[in-house]
Amino acid sequence: MYTILLSLITAFFPATENPVELGNVNWMRNYDKAIQLAEQENKPVFVFFQEVPGCATCRNYGQNVMTHPLIVEAIENEFVPLAIFNNKGGDDAKILKKYKEPSWNNPVVRIVDADEKALTNRLAGNYSQLGVVDALIASLVNNGSAVPTYLRLLKEELEATSNQSEFAVSMYCFWSGEREIAGIDGVVSTEAGFMDGREVVKVVYDEDITSVKDIYKQAKAANVAQNVYLPKGESKNVFKDAKQYSSYRKDPETKYYLYNSDLKYIPMLPIQELRVNRALAKRQDPTEYLSPRQLELFDNLSSLKTKHKKNRIGTDFKSSWEDIAKAVKA
Repeated sequence: MYTILLSLITAFFPATENPVELGNVNWMRNYDKAIQLAEQENKPVFVFFQEVPGCATCRNYGQNVMTHPLIVEAIENEFVPLAIFNNKGGDDAKILKKYKEPSWNNPVVRIVDADEKALTNRLAGNYSQLGVVDALIASLVNNGSAVPTYLRLLKEELEATSNQSEFAVSMYCFWSGEREIAGIDGVVSTEAGFMDGREVVKVVYDEDITSVKDIYKQAKAANVAQNVYLPKGESKNVFKDAKQYSSYRKDPETKYYLYNSDLKYIPMLPIQELRVNRALAKRQDPTEYLSPRQLELFDNLSSLKTKHKKNRIGTDFKSSWEDIAKAVKA
């Protein structure tokens, strides 16, 4: 039991003493060794030029981007992570000069192969999680490496954040509704509940990919759509025969198939919950949607005390991840 717990602490939740500007990634600091390791493991090098200690932009980037659990995992698993301080002398200054990077600058990311060839465009001025995820995926593709499913799902969810809308649809069984609606392109999350005395599924979708009408049409064909409900204040032009939201109550067993699996104890992105729940309902393998560290935690659930095995469905992903990290370390 102790060995399993130690493995989870050191591998699943790596302990870092990083300054805030570097987030939670375990960075290498020697350029030559990073390039050598990249050649040995056939991995790209994720070069992070950062000011340490840094300005508010640098601190925010470390806190908000380099602490996302799946971004951290992707950088550590799929790349060789290398941090170069842009406000130091010595070896850092040499690498800064090599890449013609300015000193005392905001965060910059470059991703290169073992031959020091750029695999994607220099990332600067874009301080979003999506910016980094796009760079990670592009560089893996250009390196001829497989892109993990969990990383593609993270991209899909982040893209929907700025373009998402919500509505609800009633049906005879919301558990069946969640199962079927999860298979529609552009749907990023669902939740089962009650509205207007009926079973409904709340649907969050990416407006750039689909629409209320398209989702309703496909749900209707799957026999899981009756009435459409729109949030108060939203124009009925979106869906002519829609009703307005009335009192809503979430079903305690939302994501029914996931809820009845021990996978509910694993923190997931909403879009992962969506796909895993559908896979379980369809008797398919749900693990393809999870990251290696999520799977490692699932394989070692027995090492967690019962009080730490909480239903994580619908909870904030990052907060739940950190909660379990504390439980493992306790």
